Amino acid sequence: MVQQVRTGESRQTAIGVRFAATTVAAICVTIISWLPGEASAQLPSIRHGEVVPRDVREMYDRGLQYLAKAQSDKGDWKDGQSGPGVTGLAIMVFMASGEDPNYGIYSTNIRRALRSIITKQDAGTGYLGNSMYHHGFGMLGLAEAYGAVDERNLWPDGGAKGRSIGEALELAVRSAVTSQKKNSVGAWRYSPQSNDADTSVSGAVLVGLLAARNAGIEVPDSSIDKAIAYYTSCTSTSGYVSYSGGLGHSGESTARTSIATLVYAIAHRKDLPQYKNALKKLVGTVGMSSGGHYAEYTRYYQAQALFQGDAEAWKKWNKLLIRQLKSTQRPDGSFQGQFGTSLATTMNLLALALNYRFLPIYER
Repeated sequence: MVQQVRTGESRQTAIGVRFAATTVAAICVTIISWLPGEASAQLPSIRHGEVVPRDVREMYDRGLQYLAKAQSDKGDWKDGQSGPGVTGLAIMVFMASGEDPNYGIYSTNIRRALRSIITKQDAGTGYLGNSMYHHGFGMLGLAEAYGAVDERNLWPDGGAKGRSIGEALELAVRSAVTSQKKNSVGAWRYSPQSNDADTSVSGAVLVGLLAARNAGIEVPDSSIDKAIAYYTSCTSTSGYVSYSGGLGHSGESTARTSIATLVYAIAHRKDLPQYKNALKKLVGTVGMSSGGHYAEYTRYYQAQALFQGDAEAWKKWNKLLIRQLKSTQRPDGSFQGQFGTSLATTMNLLALALNYRFLPIYER
């Protein structure tokens, strides 16, 4: 669900409605009613699907408890990979199951995490962290919180107030767009100054931009168009998605196929043959093991891409995912992973979060 840019009075009205909602679920139901065409015909019961399986609820609750305990006093997570990207994804975990972001049991964790991202943002450039991975995922976390978190409670009483979520998000968007304009292929790599690109980093940034546009922040159409053009140049007729530089072979990757499928879908480019080819290849992976190298990263994208592209394939894959994660979750609610326990836990929980479907970015 990617809306056109809302400006002026309509944008203020939209944000006001989102602030008035008391839960993320209510926010999503309100937003869906604004959309034209097919989306506006969806009823909440259809959007949210069946009751969340008990195994998912239990795993998710244990994972939330772990992340709440592991969060530092500064609002971030220190084990393994650390920075605005990890913090942004964790914000999404806390919001994804429908907990009230303003008065729920994890509202303090959400506010602390948002303050961490905002205070560490470069005030001049808008850059988040030390990698465009962090920038993209941090921007995504800000976008999902924008309009859902009441900013009157964001900064502690008596403390110095920093930028608002909206201001930080607008700065982050400007940073991503500026970086893209400098890039020879119209996409992104590790540094804002990079002149080349890859489909992994670009996915993190592009999804963040699409989420920001969905939240009402102005994102140029040309920026989305250029990024999609980069993905089409990297997607073959077989659905294979290369890592960088056109269709040069760099090994099969379910993660890259998932990323490409997802960005085509949420950018409303399902009419493209590249989308159809990538989706067909991705559906063909259902039933295969999602373990191995970068397992949690792959699951994070595969869950969203299948959910957006083929509901029946996602249902089948989701059952296998639940079984697999149930057997690997540790007693304290965490998951092991090569990027650190907190990031592995965060990405695995977000793969499960499609069962809840409360986050705007998780809507079909």
